Amino acid sequence: IRRSSKPTFMDKLKEALNTVHGGFAYLIMTEHAMIGALDPNGFRPLSLGRMTNGAYVLASETCALDIVGAEYVRDVRPGEILRISAEGLVSEQGVPAAEEPANCIFEQVYFARPDSIMNGKSVYACRYDMGRQLAHEEPVEADLVIGVPDSGLPPAEGYSHESGIPFGEGLIKNRYVGRTFIEPTQELRAMGVRMKLNPLRDNIEGKRLVVIDDSIVRGTTMVQLVKMLRNAGAKEIHIRINSPEVIWPCFYGIDTDVQSQLISANKTVDEICEY
Repeated sequence: IRRSSKPTFMDKLKEALNTVHGGFAYLIMTEHAMIGALDPNGFRPLSLGRMTNGAYVLASETCALDIVGAEYVRDVRPGEILRISAEGLVSEQGVPAAEEPANCIFEQVYFARPDSIMNGKSVYACRYDMGRQLAHEEPVEADLVIGVPDSGLPPAEGYSHESGIPFGEGLIKNRYVGRTFIEPTQELRAMGVRMKLNPLRDNIEGKRLVVIDDSIVRGTTMVQLVKMLRNAGAKEIHIRINSPEVIWPCFYGIDTDVQSQLISANKTVDEICEY
């Protein structure tokens, strides 16, 4: 570990941030200041808010600002450092910003809460619009559109609105379990799906279903879902996914570190349907 020879804490921080590669959103507390910093690509979200008493707050998502009663001011810009102290808010470019921002697509389709704002637009509205577009790209005759809770619900509503097929509940979510695709083993992921979702038989029995989910990563969760819906009496199941195919691993905090795990990297769309 090399000690910085820079004269001030902020100089040392900037030097450190310029040696880090990848995606990061830092929040640092010193005795006299709160400092926020974002990577040069703006990979992860970081938002600035202000309380009614004038105090500034920083949060990874704007829904956290709502909870504490802060007003959303703006997103922290790629490579920017914000210093908040008794002197007020000071902004400087700590790391040169990349020519083009590279926001994580999984924030838009899965990670971010629907009641957050990203890039000036609500996450819910973005997901709803994805569903509307999906209805144009992949129409099908069916009786009911259902979403896989929670992140599949807004695009399912959008698909229903655009296609004219009624939207309804088909899967009830157990609120006491976590997200399944980030479980470390397939056995735990399969168990997680059964614990997390239960089909609403009254609503889906004998129906032709359009099932909207946000993404397919390994494909294992979808196998369990289709099996569940068939066992509950669904007549037809038409899967529609509102994100692009996931064909490359991510090294920025998502648990898909090996390409061999990704079904879309190893199978065609027809082979995935067969699987």
